Amino acid sequence: MKKRLPTFRLTCFILATLSFLFSAKSYSQSLIFGNEKARVEVGINVGPLFFLGDLGGHHGKGTTFLKDLNLPLTKIMKGVFLTAYPNEWLGIRAAADIGKIDGFDNIINTKGVNELWRKQRNLDFRSNISEAYIATEIFPLMLLYSGEESYKPRLRPYGVIGVGVFHFNPQGSLTDANGNMTWYYLQPLHTEGEGFAEYPQRKNYALTQVNIPMGLGAKYYLSDRVNLSLEVLERKTFTDYIDDVSTDYIDPNLFNKYLTPQNASIARAIFDKTNSIYVAGASRFSPGSQRGNPNQTDAYFSISLKLAVRLGAIFDNIYDRNVASHMKCPKRF
Repeated sequence: MKKRLPTFRLTCFILATLSFLFSAKSYSQSLIFGNEKARVEVGINVGPLFFLGDLGGHHGKGTTFLKDLNLPLTKIMKGVFLTAYPNEWLGIRAAADIGKIDGFDNIINTKGVNELWRKQRNLDFRSNISEAYIATEIFPLMLLYSGEESYKPRLRPYGVIGVGVFHFNPQGSLTDANGNMTWYYLQPLHTEGEGFAEYPQRKNYALTQVNIPMGLGAKYYLSDRVNLSLEVLERKTFTDYIDDVSTDYIDPNLFNKYLTPQNASIARAIFDKTNSIYVAGASRFSPGSQRGNPNQTDAYFSISLKLAVRLGAIFDNIYDRNVASHMKCPKRF
């Protein structure tokens, strides 16, 4: 037993130190909240990620949100978050996520003219995506019953809205005669004439931009320490170039004017990959033909399972804190 005593004392010391760092007397929490019931949670999240843009879709005219969602292209987003709760109905979240998105015209099931046009456009893209944001969580029922101390349900619905930044870098593919696919970064190719003098309204798009995360969720408290949440979070963006498709086809001769010979060759091959079915006797769309829909910006959303752990000691009032502060580790068994 004596050989185990130092280990036990070390454990007590570590627990006491952690208790001190995260106790209600912590200066950081006091300065931020000045509230006996304030708390901080840290956690991880994971779940499916969906892209909503110009590529892919279903039968009929392209539209927004779920109607043109291609489930086979579902990817996974994962991340971490830290949320501070000054009271029961309000949370301030800082979060970071990473994932992948893509889109392919060739997966469209052809049933009519509208989707046939998009399928024969034959464009594709893929991109890694990363983001960081700050958001506010609002628990409406907790706000409604904020004066009732006994109202502490385990299941709590909430809404969330915030502001963040995200980074993307789209790639498009070319397939050679042997079926080998090669991916190329699209922004340097200026596939729709971004930055060209002939198209002054088309500016070069930045790869890091602002987004607005907003959504709904429900949190379930497994205990005072641990909780799970299921959350749907859409990211509104202010760009239509996440998939590098937005307006119409340009004159391919302009690639020779503005790009290096190597990039011009790739750009001519990748900006228009249509076959000869759509326009009889032609293998390419003429300049000015519609390539994308500039009236709708791109977006993406995730469905996340979130696991959170509350930091620090758990006390409802100063009396419980004072009682706990008098607890000490024993010197021996």
